[in-house]
Amino acid sequence: MADLLLDSSPLAPGRSPVRIHYRDAGDGPPIVILHGGWGYGAYPFDHQIAALAPRHRIVIPDRTGYGRSEPIDTLATTFHQSAAEETLAVIDALHLDRPVLWGHSDGAIVALLIGLQAPDRIAGTIVEATHYLRHKPASRSFFEAIVAKPRAPFLDVHSRTWMRIVDESAPGDDFYGGRLSELRVPVLLVHGGRDPRTEPGEFEALKACLLGEGPEGGYAAVASALGTSEGALKVAVHRLRRRFQTELKRDIGETAADPADVDDEIRYLIRALNA
Repeated sequence: MADLLLDSSPLAPGRSPVRIHYRDAGDGPPIVILHGGWGYGAYPFDHQIAALAPRHRIVIPDRTGYGRSEPIDTLATTFHQSAAEETLAVIDALHLDRPVLWGHSDGAIVALLIGLQAPDRIAGTIVEATHYLRHKPASRSFFEAIVAKPRAPFLDVHSRTWMRIVDESAPGDDFYGGRLSELRVPVLLVHGGRDPRTEPGEFEALKACLLGEGPEGGYAAVASALGTSEGALKVAVHRLRRRFQTELKRDIGETAADPADVDDEIRYLIRALNA
């Protein structure tokens, strides 16, 4: 474990320097793990680290506000974008060459935002329990319950911010400004079929955009749930399918010691996910 000092972070405006605590293990092509809204301690990656550290450098920063990093007591509704900018600053400070980003929940949103905004800076993303829709009325009671009895002070701040995101968003609004179909980096999507924070149609939209699979209920049902047209959704899925097929092996190949090992490397990462 170690600390680094950033000149600034949009998550802590007006402060300099900003302390970021991070875990660091292994050696090899880097993987950066981005924790969810409850912090790394709630969902540790011990098994994955043990599986991957012999072949990869694993870096796990605590975002500003979490763990041993710079404390804050406010969080804007745009915090995912701010966290993306902070994560890129951490990658630069640690001189990480095109890491794979492995994000959970809020961290998965951050990983996808970086993939959209700085695709040449990363090799790909693994996104667990990610979110597509900003408007999540079915989850509001969950955040209200945390606010009523928070387990930690910053969870209260985080939950209140999520409630504002829900209240200030319209049905169909997404975290990516309608641009997720423009993603050029490889993405491995891992999502629980009964994830309680997933709104109706949200998982199907993620599958359609990222995996190129026909969604259950058809494109018309997903397009209706997301507030867009069926034609626009089909075009987005078609474009993403072509990009994904051609770029997945290329980008994984750039992190492998031998291009002949690309298929083995992909299978190795999938086994680690299932550990």
